[in-house]
Amino acid sequence: MSRTRAGAGPTTQATLALDRAGVAYTRHTYDHDATASNYGLEAAEALDLPPERVFKTLLVDTGRGLAVGIVPVDGHLDLKAVATALGVKSVTMAEPAAAERTTGYVVGGISPVGQKRSLPTVLDRTAEGFPTVFVSGGRRGFDIELAPGDLVRVTHAVVAPIGRPR
Repeated sequence: MSRTRAGAGPTTQATLALDRAGVAYTRHTYDHDATASNYGLEAAEALDLPPERVFKTLLVDTGRGLAVGIVPVDGHLDLKAVATALGVKSVTMAEPAAAERTTGYVVGGISPVGQKRSLPTVLDRTAEGFPTVFVSGGRRGFDIELAPGDLVRVTHAVVAPIGRPR
């Protein structure tokens, strides 16, 4: 069983950005399993949350640069829908090395907040159905909980139906 702690956690670029923006959030840490293959579902299980309330940060390549899609961990990113939301013809999934280089985070710990530079961001509309959502805090084993409106504000995201069920 994973050990979890609410209210404690490391200081990351994500927490620094939220602090600078004056956004209220809660830190949640859990013991990350190095053998886990699905970081988002691992977080949902470790934090005892429904997976539709925990969101993963995925990077896409628009052909002009990278952009961010944020969707529930129990679903997939609809590439056509995210392209439409971004106003481009099509997108492909970004290479993991490019995602890490661009965001300053490692895969499995990429936060939509506090990235090296601001990227166009789209949040799946299902987030609006919850008072708070969970996203990576910038490290594996560390999530932050915040209101969807605050996530939109701090990332300058647009909200659109970009997720699809597994």
